[in-house]
Amino acid sequence: MREQLALLPGYLTAHLQLTLFALLAGTAFSIPAGIAIARARRLERPLLAVASVIQTVPSLALLAVMVPLLSALGLRSIGFLPAFIGLTLYSVLPILRNTVTGLSGLDPALTEAARGVGMRDSERLWRVELPLALPVIAAGVRTAVVWTVGAATLATPVGAESLGNYIFAGLQTRNVDAVIVGCLASALLALSLDALARLLVAGLERRSRSKIAAAAVVFAGLYLYSGGALASRWLGDSENVVVIGAKTFTEQYILAEIVARRVRDATGSDVEVKQSLGSSVVFDALKSGAVDAYVDYTGTLWATLMKRGETPGDRPKMLNEISRYLSEQYRITLVCALGFENTYVLAMTASRAGELGTRRVSELGPLTRGLSIGGDYEFFGRPEWKTLVERYGLEFREERQMDASLMYQAVAGGSVDVVSAFSTDGRIAAFGLTVLEDDRAAIPPYDAVLLMGRRLAKRPRALEALRGLCGRIDAAKMRRLNLAVDQEGRSPVEVARAFDGLGGAD
Repeated sequence: MREQLALLPGYLTAHLQLTLFALLAGTAFSIPAGIAIARARRLERPLLAVASVIQTVPSLALLAVMVPLLSALGLRSIGFLPAFIGLTLYSVLPILRNTVTGLSGLDPALTEAARGVGMRDSERLWRVELPLALPVIAAGVRTAVVWTVGAATLATPVGAESLGNYIFAGLQTRNVDAVIVGCLASALLALSLDALARLLVAGLERRSRSKIAAAAVVFAGLYLYSGGALASRWLGDSENVVVIGAKTFTEQYILAEIVARRVRDATGSDVEVKQSLGSSVVFDALKSGAVDAYVDYTGTLWATLMKRGETPGDRPKMLNEISRYLSEQYRITLVCALGFENTYVLAMTASRAGELGTRRVSELGPLTRGLSIGGDYEFFGRPEWKTLVERYGLEFREERQMDASLMYQAVAGGSVDVVSAFSTDGRIAAFGLTVLEDDRAAIPPYDAVLLMGRRLAKRPRALEALRGLCGRIDAAKMRRLNLAVDQEGRSPVEVARAFDGLGGAD
């Protein structure tokens, strides 16, 4: 718990920055837009329709779609900017709708009376309409506060630090302390900001200078602190910070920390690890230069990026083709293979496999109509799954997507019959699962490879240090490293430190 609390100031500050500035931008747009709608009713349907459509998009998807859009525009595609834009859009609807409702619901007699005493439109708006509509508008702002604080926890997969780092990493590494700290801190932040908004509104409604001043001072302090921290990060020597990416599972966290330690020791540069990035997000970030290095897998690059079907007969040929493709198309360097393969496998409990008499996927195929399968968020949309279905005639009764960290518990507890496990995951042995043989070679090789972007490839010391990892981690060693986190409860940083301290041993 002490280790988790040590991370709290940084994560809380980052979460506060995203929330406050997204709310500020959302409010700055929504209230004037609501006033414009109240003045010109023809704008109501299109503007509210657009805001409603944005709100129906899942917040994680809304954040993720910002990455390729910003990359296409030549802007920084991960980190604060995509999260800020996504959260700003997400905050618009409650404020906009309540502004329109508040202004439209005023008694016409009041506005006519204001006209009768000679008030101009601007005077009528500021002195009569907005004050009367304030309670309704404030309710929309308070709703947006809670929504934005909650949605900001989903900024982690687009590379933005937030309290979501606790939750995503905690779920993947089965660290209950991290999940609890992240959830409690997020809830307390939402309640605190809502209480401040309520205090400010109460002061405005009752014309209480003390309440207005107290709320304004606290809000001003929070914005100054958040803005100052953000400015210091942007104005600092960020160009020399090396960024290492990691996907959304334990193995990636460990490897990212190992790579980060090697680069830091070799170059003396500050190194930052961006955890829990989606597969497409982290590759797009490497292309754009927002990430400098990360570990990927040949099967993912071959099937998902290169859109290839059949794989070459031997691994070296496949590796060479991928390396040439990355260099020619994206100027990305494939440093080397690390020495192990982490492929998708279908796994069942030993008892269930024995009951059904299945040791191979071909034996499972005819039985699948009465079975259910669980997979991670990506699996059922990947080319490998389609190939499995075609080659083995798989027709599962139910396909259930779930967090990768929960799949093993789900199959062990009987919630699903089969899962798409990862071959180097130590939980296969820990839960006593049986891996089914892919006897028709539907799944391509998934050798772990280290990719490096253009900026870092220009630094010979970094390249030399990372080449020291080539062929140094076999599958058995990777399983032990994963198990040290998933079962023994050690942190990825601690496991990476032990790996380097023992010269690459576990």
